[in-house]
Parts: sequence; C-alpha cells; structure tokens
Amino acid sequence: MAPLFEPYASFIPDFDQFQEALHRPIPTHLRINTLKCDIDQAAGSLKDKGVEVVQTLPEEPTLVAAPNLDKPGKLIEFHLGCIHVQALTSCVASLLLDPRPGQYVLDMCAAPGGKTSHMAQLMENHGLIVANELYPKRHVSLGHNLARLGVANTIITGYQAQQFPLRHKFDLILADVPCSGEGTFRKAKPGQAYRETPEKVKLPDLQKKILIRGFDLLKPGGTLLYSTCTYNPEENEAVVSALLAEREADLLKIGLELPMEQGITEWKGQKYDRRVRHARRFYPHRIDSVGFFMAKIGKPG
Repeated sequence: MAPLFEPYASFIPDFDQFQEALHRPIPTHLRINTLKCDIDQAAGSLKDKGVEVVQTLPEEPTLVAAPNLDKPGKLIEFHLGCIHVQALTSCVASLLLDPRPGQYVLDMCAAPGGKTSHMAQLMENHGLIVANELYPKRHVSLGHNLARLGVANTIITGYQAQQFPLRHKFDLILADVPCSGEGTFRKAKPGQAYRETPEKVKLPDLQKKILIRGFDLLKPGGTLLYSTCTYNPEENEAVVSALLAEREADLLKIGLELPMEQGITEWKGQKYDRRVRHARRFYPHRIDSVGFFMAKIGKPG
C-alpha cells in the first residue's frame, strides 16, 4: 500500500515519522475557559477527578493536554463551560490573530465555534465578534457552544463568506476556510487511503474568493489570519499567493515558539510568491495535534 499523502513527501520533513503519526489517535487537548473559571480552579478540579493535566504551551496556561481523558464531554466542568475540547493547533490560530478587548472582529466561517469562543475569551467579552456561518443547521451547535462558554460579545450571521457585505470594516478577521481536512486524518484503517474527490478539486477557487473578500473587509492596518487543516499547497500557499498578486497585502511573520515549518514556494511546477515562506505549516509528528496551515496577512495603512 502506498504511503498516505505520498505526493507531499517532497516537502514534508521526516516523512517516515509523519506516516507513523498518521496512525496514532489525536490526543485530547482542552482549553480552560477563563470567561467561566479560574485557571487553577479548573485544573485543580480536573486533577481531583484523576485527570492528568499537562500544560502544552509555556506562555499560555489555558491550553492543556489530558492524556488519560477518554470522554471529556461527560465532565461537569465541560457542561459548566469551564473547559472546551479543542485541538492545540486550532487554538494557535486565535493566539496568532491576538484579538484584544474593544476590537471589531469577523470570523468568516465560524461553526462550531471553538475559535470564535477562544477569541471572545482573549477579548474578555469586550468588543464585538461577528460569527458568520452559512448553514442554518450549524447555527444550533455554534449558538450552543457560545452560550455554554459564556460568550456575550458575539452575534451570528448567515452569509456566504465570499459574499459577506462590505458595509463595515473589521480590525481583525479569521478566515478558517472550508478545506479537504487532510490534517484531521489520523489512525487510518488498514487499506484506507485519502482520495481526491470532485469537491476537493473545486475548493481552491472558493478559498481564494473567501480570502480576497476577507482582505477587502479589513480596516487599513488590520490583520487577517488565513487557516486550513490540510496539507495541500493548492489550498494553502497557492491561495495566499493569489491574494498577494491581486491585492496590496503584506504577509506577516509568525512569532510563536512552536515546532512548525515555513510555507513552500513551489509545487508541481507552479511557483508561488516568495513571501509565502512567512506562512507556517504544522505537522502531526512535529506538534502532536491536527495538521494545519496558517498565514498572517496585514493590510497596509
């Protein structure tokens, strides 16, 4: 059987280790929600129940791993909104965007609300977040999570992200776009492989439209984070490179001290804007979580 994601062997470092990581389950990571609980109080309550709690980022005590926790959704701390189950790399997206109290923020593809609620936490519930989600059936889970986690500075809208109205500009925008989800593919079954689908092939065009609309919604001096949970350069560097070709955008450096790789500048003979090297790739054998791609984009002004 061919290795999973074999076409990416040319740019994924230590590809054999990457393959091994794909066959391990994604560990349980939790975000302690300071809108509802004190960090020490929540961690202590978990430890009292025999849950091992390990801090994952030295500079961010709200993010922890729980290696021996099987069903976090059954804990009273979960139902009270003191904790939220969220992949470590998913939390990194909000940390990189770094929303502050009083800012005006747009989450273009918000459901189920993990990143939205994390941003509200970082903003201490001050300012405004517009959580946009196209599909009405996903508004239920989005609204439920925001309510459970005590989010009070957020409204939900239902526009197509690529057609979000241009009437207002935002300080910060998160474009965590629909993608092929390759980064979530762990613990493969024997004989299972990740296959191309017609929907996957069509994704880059949608992603480009969403990213360009997001950039046009930024205030001068604003920041946009483009993210996917996939490895495919056509959904990542190619999309960011298209924005750089069509708009006066800056690609900002990502400064978090994490195990990550820089963006690639060429794929299948297609050369991308050299600035995409400032984007970052997160692989499961480097950081034991969901695979991600992130690019931090600034609007001059």
